[in-house]
Amino acid sequence: MRALTYLGRNSLEWREVPDPTIDAAVEAIVRPLAVATCDLDDTIVRGRSPFQAPFVLGHEGVGEVVEVGDGVTSVRPGDRVVVPFQISCGTCPACVQGRSGSCSTAPFASTYGFGFGEAGTRWGGFLADRIKVPYADAMLVPVPNGVSPEAAAGTSDNLTDAYRAVGPALAERPGAPVLIVGGASSGSIGVYAAAQAIALGSERVLYIDADARRRALAEAYGATTLDHIPDRADRRYPITVDASSNPRGLALALESLDRDGICTSTALYFDPNAVPKFPLLTMYTQISTFQTGRIHARRDAPRVLELLADGSFDPSPVTTQTVSFDDAAEALTAHDYVKLIFTP
Repeated sequence: MRALTYLGRNSLEWREVPDPTIDAAVEAIVRPLAVATCDLDDTIVRGRSPFQAPFVLGHEGVGEVVEVGDGVTSVRPGDRVVVPFQISCGTCPACVQGRSGSCSTAPFASTYGFGFGEAGTRWGGFLADRIKVPYADAMLVPVPNGVSPEAAAGTSDNLTDAYRAVGPALAERPGAPVLIVGGASSGSIGVYAAAQAIALGSERVLYIDADARRRALAEAYGATTLDHIPDRADRRYPITVDASSNPRGLALALESLDRDGICTSTALYFDPNAVPKFPLLTMYTQISTFQTGRIHARRDAPRVLELLADGSFDPSPVTTQTVSFDDAAEALTAHDYVKLIFTP
């Protein structure tokens, strides 16, 4: 079969690789139907990540189950499923507690589609004719009727990353205003977070981003926007999101927290010298919470699918273009997108 392989800065190539096979009763083979870019993909393709080539790209997607092992009971051939980007067994203590991103059965940081060492490359990526899922019953999430593969593709990562940044906090503080500083890489997560915050009932969402295209998307969802990172926000916010990968953006998100506020950073900071000093005294006196890190994709993906299924959130306006697999390399190296969806 073929797989789109990252070889280095702006260098992508379809290569022949062995077909995946069922080697254990709990495994499944899935044929990708729709594969979405992660914001991280643009950083990778530009050669700005520490991940070492070669590896197969793609870690957000919906596929069709084509084969299952004898021990798989939750899905069958023909089912449409979201494949979370992290490998999780479903039975270790971390998985049982819902911490699927920290599965202790799989090697640390086992993922599809990017290079966290051998654990991040051995499973391949979704831009391929077939992928293997090692723990099918634990990992695969059925796509609800009426939700297209293209709409659900980002549930593997970015849509769910946006949800964890605003959804749980809004459940605790219904209607709370939300501040989002966007702009990291291709920038979809911040826009998705703004859209989901509005869908979940936030009374006001302020979205900050220098990019006019992304601001227009956020405005269409109902957000108020600002085209620069100010020295000070217009008010204090109980919920803030740093989706900027900009030290000034992170600083603003932290400094803008209201009492008992929570700031979630979905951004990656590869340069350890780029992170600002935390306003620790202010955060202490405000009783602030800061969280960052990889999401627990398998745990939270069903909630995102519920939002898609009931129509309260539609991610399709953020999709810049739907592209065939054959044209994926050209589209990725053009770097002119917020979100791409690839279909075979």
